[in-house]
Amino acid sequence: MNNKASNFFNKAEHQDNPLRALVDFLKAEESNESAQNYDKMRFVGYVLDIGFDQATIITCDPFKQAVGGVPRGSFLIMAPANFNGMPPHFSLLRVSATAPTPLSREVQQTYFELHKKSMPELDVWTKGELQWGALSTKVLGMFFPDKDDSDKVQFSGDVNNVVSAHRYKVFSPNMEILDIIINSMVRPENRFPIGNLRVTECSLPFANITQPDLEVNVSTDDFKGFRTAMFGKTRLGKSNVVKIIAQSLIETTEDDKSVGQLIFDINGEYANDNPQDNNMSLRSANKERCCVYALTKRPDTDSQPLRLNFYEQPDSTISILKSMLERDNRGSMYITNFANVELPGINNISSMSDDISKQRRSIRKIQMYWAILHKAGYPANENKLKKIGLKGSGYHSPNNFDPAYNKDFRQAVFNEDFRPNNLNELVNYFETIERFRVDDPNNAIFTSSSGKPVFDADDLFLLGFLVPKQGSGASVISAYREFHDPLADNFAKSILKHLDNGSTVILDLGNAADVIRQYFSDLLSKEVFRHQEQKFTANKLGNHYIQLYFEEAHNLFPRDNKDLTGVYSRFAKEGAKFHIGMVYSTQSPSTISKELLAQTENFFVAHMSSQDEANALAKLQVQYDGLQHDILHTRTPGYMRILTFSHRFVVPVQINKFEAVNKP
Repeated sequence: MNNKASNFFNKAEHQDNPLRALVDFLKAEESNESAQNYDKMRFVGYVLDIGFDQATIITCDPFKQAVGGVPRGSFLIMAPANFNGMPPHFSLLRVSATAPTPLSREVQQTYFELHKKSMPELDVWTKGELQWGALSTKVLGMFFPDKDDSDKVQFSGDVNNVVSAHRYKVFSPNMEILDIIINSMVRPENRFPIGNLRVTECSLPFANITQPDLEVNVSTDDFKGFRTAMFGKTRLGKSNVVKIIAQSLIETTEDDKSVGQLIFDINGEYANDNPQDNNMSLRSANKERCCVYALTKRPDTDSQPLRLNFYEQPDSTISILKSMLERDNRGSMYITNFANVELPGINNISSMSDDISKQRRSIRKIQMYWAILHKAGYPANENKLKKIGLKGSGYHSPNNFDPAYNKDFRQAVFNEDFRPNNLNELVNYFETIERFRVDDPNNAIFTSSSGKPVFDADDLFLLGFLVPKQGSGASVISAYREFHDPLADNFAKSILKHLDNGSTVILDLGNAADVIRQYFSDLLSKEVFRHQEQKFTANKLGNHYIQLYFEEAHNLFPRDNKDLTGVYSRFAKEGAKFHIGMVYSTQSPSTISKELLAQTENFFVAHMSSQDEANALAKLQVQYDGLQHDILHTRTPGYMRILTFSHRFVVPVQINKFEAVNKP
């Protein structure tokens, strides 16, 4: 160790630089070597071969035993024997595999002869020869003083030069240097411990030497406005990490309420306590900052109802009814026909102005659907329905309840010029039409002036469900009225207000069908995006963020990249600009849109059982290349390999268990 590196710290501006620990470390190594205190040294070996990306080091059993082992995946530091006037610095290596030495074949031959002869003892010379081996390592980058801030360390993903191998020494870092490696890059603001460094799944200490117990820190600023992925098999800790992140964002924004969070809770584990596991929910621990919207009210959880307005979202809710009917094995043909009808969205009516016939037919389908809902007992706000945008350029009627068939049609069916003006009259109107059609299906009034049938297949399916030849008809869907509320459109506005106030909103979707989860995910995601986009345009974003949490993301996000205008693709491309962050969990990276994956900054990866999935991750994020074997073979719950926006390389971590404390 030369004095020039020490002199670097004699300048006042460098007194507090963390790399002072490196100089002290190398001095201690020299002292222990001089005193022959080899058991106290952290020296691992010498460099046999070095390149810009890889380095091969030679080591021996006593060196490895003194540092408690050098397992695959462990971090080593490589420092020059002489800094030659340069500031102190070191290169970071990660052990990837064993490597052959120049004498490997001779050593194997010696082993063969020894075992063949069953020799119980080895002479000193042979024992020394056989204890040497080599390790292949990956060069991750270099740590050196930040030239713009004397109190900081800087990291580069490459090295500035490579000199002859004999000029380097390799060490296992002590606690102070390990802290520099793991935590020095993390933003100092809003830090919190996510877990402890854990290089191997095997917890048995080597040579009875305990490995350093180092906390791994992350910053909540790395999640606000960023995309975070949780990958791995179920029951291995993905939800636990989500709770820790959400809890930390609540705690670090206690004063300014600068982050609102929306959690799509598909299993009810964030909203509801689990006494069996002695687990307090996120809501219970943060009652003043959390509110719950639930499809089904739970007795011990305060919540507001989460409902749909079936009248105002015909295109989405008929799919939900289809899912419910299929789940309940409602298999009659007229029910199956109804469930397969596709309805237009009300907001799409005005865009059909270039095709008047299509516009009129679309409006009538929605009105038939309204009649079915009303007959099934779904309450409605009729005054509001009269005002929503059904009327198009091809629609000539005084109100939204009039299908506006021509006068000859009305006269033939009703023997008068009858126009319905409310939902009761609309039900009677379509029932009368259907009975007339069944009695006289070939009547000329059912053919338009252009020669096309007045009713297409979907019309007939809707009318056949309203007035079935046999069966319960519309009453079949009465059982699903619990999901409907004529004022349901207000819940989105209420949730956005909570988010703007820095609250954490939990949507309890436990036991809901996939189509209902999809509906609420799509609806609220679009509302959040629109809301933040409007604030951005008005220059009102400020320092406020909205964080979204999605579980079983493969059921929500489109896998292909064909629709780049969808809300999830827009989250990926524009979310940061609009202060929208998202955390999504799934078992398999390959099930998620590549557009979203390519824009993801933070990764938490637990055990995967598919080699294809591990390789897909490595192709997506190069920092995971070389770690596939460990991901495939380690499956301890909570044991993850993480990469955050602050970190420049993957860190193996045993994640802390979420243990919230109830706050009054």
